Amino acid sequence: MLFRMAVLAALVCATSAEAAEMAFFVKNLRKQAVAVELFSRDRETVWPGNDQVFLIDPGSRKSVPISCNQGERICYGAWVDGDDSISAGVGPDNDQPCDTCCFICVEHSTETIDLVP
Repeated sequence: MLFRMAVLAALVCATSAEAAEMAFFVKNLRKQAVAVELFSRDRETVWPGNDQVFLIDPGSRKSVPISCNQGERICYGAWVDGDDSISAGVGPDNDQPCDTCCFICVEHSTETIDLVP
């Protein structure tokens, strides 16, 4: 019985990821409002989630804090509010190729995203 409990505890520890708090500082340098979502490349997670987006007004800046798994890859998708054909990053459906729009989740870190025209 003790052996089973030890094996179960080891499995739980091996499969759980260490949570980290980090932030994305998004600068909207466009003349239109933009919608932004963050997508995990390592699990089925989207921030803010529940069919919501981070809406950032023209010329505004917004800090977006998230809780993620240490070492997790997170990519941003952004698009002009009301016109998702004008997009940046991995786009609104997380299906666009992007070499510079993904970041690694690191505890107490901040990544900056500049959304340019």
